[in-house]
Amino acid sequence: MFPSDTTVDVRDQRVAVLPVGSTEQHGPHLPLATDSVIAWTIASEIAAQHPVRLLPPIQFSCSQEHADWPGTVSITARTLISVVTDIADSLRRTGVTGLVLVNGHGGNYVLSNIVQESQGLALFPGRDDWAFAREKAGIETSAYSDMHAGELETSILLHAHPDLIRPGYETADHLAENRRHMLTLGLAPYTSSGVIGRPSLASARKGELLLAGLAESFGHYLGLFDLGTA
Repeated sequence: MFPSDTTVDVRDQRVAVLPVGSTEQHGPHLPLATDSVIAWTIASEIAAQHPVRLLPPIQFSCSQEHADWPGTVSITARTLISVVTDIADSLRRTGVTGLVLVNGHGGNYVLSNIVQESQGLALFPGRDDWAFAREKAGIETSAYSDMHAGELETSILLHAHPDLIRPGYETADHLAENRRHMLTLGLAPYTSSGVIGRPSLASARKGELLLAGLAESFGHYLGLFDLGTA
């Protein structure tokens, strides 16, 4: 999960995409790196279709709600904010006027505040972008129910990285519609497997259409930045 560009390749690029994932449990059938892989896969699809610079992913973020499962590694929101803002500042010094944070982990909602407080930053995919992609792909589980290691995430990996999926996703469905106190209690009271969603409905075709929908939505983001010379 590293771009192969040289300094010559990126010298004229004014917008960069930064995949932000996580390292956390995704049930017994998806890897700990799932969110990082998905963020990288979305960002790579964007870079293949739009004139942006693809950055290596951030693979540790805010996963404290998954701390009850082995393999989860978290950093604080303060640390994530510092890392992202330092990267944005460094890019500006080299002429990059826009940075899009491609977020693959719902627990990274702190990224919204970074964008709100800064200039030249955007967060992708937004709620409308996901809704468009979900409809395009025919995702059957609602956005609320399909929270973790479910239909959407499993579909993207089935399409882009089928070698990373373990057997058993076809029978791993678990729904937890009442998660009122998840921020306080974490995820463990609501699922023993770590899954909340219906991975049994996943397919590679849905994953392909999800990525296509997200790449299409990204076109609206390029107009947010001043693409003149630095």
